[in-house]
Amino acid sequence: MTVAVAQTGVSDRTAHSPSRVMIVDDHHAFADLLALALGAEDDFDCVGTAGSATLAVELATRIRPDIVVMDIQLGAESGLTAARRIRDVLPEVIIVVVSAHRDPSWVVKAKQCGASAFAPKSGSLREMLSVLRGARNGAMLVAPSLFQGGAGPVQQREWTEQLTGRELEVLVLLGKGCAPSEIAKILDIRVTTCRGYLKTLHAKLRVHTQLEAVVKAQRLGIIGTSDES
Repeated sequence: MTVAVAQTGVSDRTAHSPSRVMIVDDHHAFADLLALALGAEDDFDCVGTAGSATLAVELATRIRPDIVVMDIQLGAESGLTAARRIRDVLPEVIIVVVSAHRDPSWVVKAKQCGASAFAPKSGSLREMLSVLRGARNGAMLVAPSLFQGGAGPVQQREWTEQLTGRELEVLVLLGKGCAPSEIAKILDIRVTTCRGYLKTLHAKLRVHTQLEAVVKAQRLGIIGTSDES
C-alpha cells in the first residue's frame, strides 16, 4: 500500500465545478471554522455538517457529497463506523479522516474503513486544504504533520540499528509502494524470503500490517516520506 504525503499548496483537482464537502464533527467550532474556510475557496463548497454518526449517514445519503471530512470520535459513536456505512451507500465518495490521534495504527484503521486520507486536527488549514485537494480513492494520503515530532536523532538511530541492511532495503521499497513480489524481484530473492523479512519488520517495529510499518517508519525517520523519494 502506497502512503502518499500531501504536498502543501499543490492541487491535483482539475474539475471545473467545486468539490461538494460535508463535515462530520461533534465539535461545532471545528466544523464551523472549516466550513467558513471552505467557503472562501473557489474549488470547494460546504454542503452540510453533522454532529453524530447517525445524522452523518442520513445526511450523506440525501445530499451525496463528493468529500466527507470525518472525525474519528463522535461522542460515544465511531466516526470510522459511519465512514464505512457511508462508503457502502456511496462507493465513490472520498472520506478524509481527521483526528487528534497520531498513532500510525489509526491510519490503518481509517484505511480499512474506506478512508482515502488522514489528517491530524493539529495541522494547519493550509495542510487540510491540500489533503482535501489531493485525496483520491484507491490510495491513502497522509498529512505531513503526522510525521512531525517523531523520534529524535538518538532514538531514530536506535530504531534503525535494530534492522539489518536487507530489512531496511525491504522497508524502503515497501515505502515506495512496492508489493512483496516486486521487492523480491528487485532484490533478487524469493517471495517467501521477502515475506519473512516483512514478518520480522512487523515484529521489530511492533506493528501488524505493511501500511502501519511504512507509516511508523516514516514517522520515526527510518525512511523518507514518498514526496522525498
